[in-house]
Amino acid sequence: MFRLTQFMRRLSQPLTIERPKGLGTTGPVVVWNVIRRCNLACAHCYSASADREFRGELTLEECCRVLDDLKRSGVSALILSGGEPLLRPDLFELAEHARSLGFYLGLSSNGTLMDANMAKRIAQAGFDYVGVSLDGMESHHDKMRGVAGSFQRSVAGIRQCRAHGVKAGIRFTPTQDNVGDLPALFAWMQQEGCDRFYLSHWNHAGRGKVNRAENADLMAVRQVMEWLFTVSRDDLEQGGAREIVTGNNDADGVFFLFWVRRHWPQWAEQAEAMLQRWGGNASGVGIANIDEQGEVHPDIFWRHYSVGNVRRDSFGAIWNRTDDPLLNALRTRPRPLKGRCGHCRYLAICGGNTRVRAYQATGDHWEEDPGCYLTDAEIERLFGDS
Repeated sequence: MFRLTQFMRRLSQPLTIERPKGLGTTGPVVVWNVIRRCNLACAHCYSASADREFRGELTLEECCRVLDDLKRSGVSALILSGGEPLLRPDLFELAEHARSLGFYLGLSSNGTLMDANMAKRIAQAGFDYVGVSLDGMESHHDKMRGVAGSFQRSVAGIRQCRAHGVKAGIRFTPTQDNVGDLPALFAWMQQEGCDRFYLSHWNHAGRGKVNRAENADLMAVRQVMEWLFTVSRDDLEQGGAREIVTGNNDADGVFFLFWVRRHWPQWAEQAEAMLQRWGGNASGVGIANIDEQGEVHPDIFWRHYSVGNVRRDSFGAIWNRTDDPLLNALRTRPRPLKGRCGHCRYLAICGGNTRVRAYQATGDHWEEDPGCYLTDAEIERLFGDS
């Protein structure tokens, strides 16, 4: 995850090159798919969820045991996701146990089920943050989500959360159709007083792989990021407190460096050092995923590859294993990359970007990431560079 506002804030104030707050914990951030069922049918769903029951999901007793183990393993931040997690009948019992252990607790929802009573329960459970997906304004969102009326229900859910004192923000995935909605969506967010905006680049997993032709083209992504950098700067200069972050394309960090060189050249050297400390893609390092059946993955898009199951082994034993070749390679710096990624002069910043996109496109985890929107001229090494 690229925490744009935190980086921008460092550059708009007397600059240090410390690692921005919140970018590291003693254990990975864990995104936990506590249920696969969902009441929507989103085109980019990485878990290919559907509105039906799925067998073999972890029981509440098993989940509580896993929570205890996560705490022992040094995990401090936990995001409960799905499917639609609010469809899990014992979600709030699970959340209560998580809060008793002191986890930072996030909820990733589509927002359609968050009426006044549900928002009250979310507040009482002590969730630190709720992220709701809005993929453009109403027509584009409903098309992407596969259910008419879902936009209005999600908007109502965000408002209910805020009315009950719960921090809430939106998550947006740019596509060929909805990219033009971004300014209007951001204006709506500012008007509503939402706390956070998360631009989630399209990734190739689940239905996201099947429907990847809908992904915004690389030039459109560049334009979106240019716009987002300017908006972030202007928001800070106007005293705004909302956070803007991006995810699933670590080329964002390199592109931001280019932006800094043009707009704040006096800070470019310090910015590059700060971005190198960030290090880009954290799959298998700073982020982990547990799916609804207990399989542990390097992140949420790696459902095709498991490094263990929390029903059989502790999370700590799984995450700290040294005999898994893919996990070892993800943790190697530099990673064993090929093509453009292997020769990129900014590899220390992006970390090789998203390996799942490379795998889905080529069958090789270490090939170049087709989602990188930087040009050859921008990233090529100088002749003679090692």
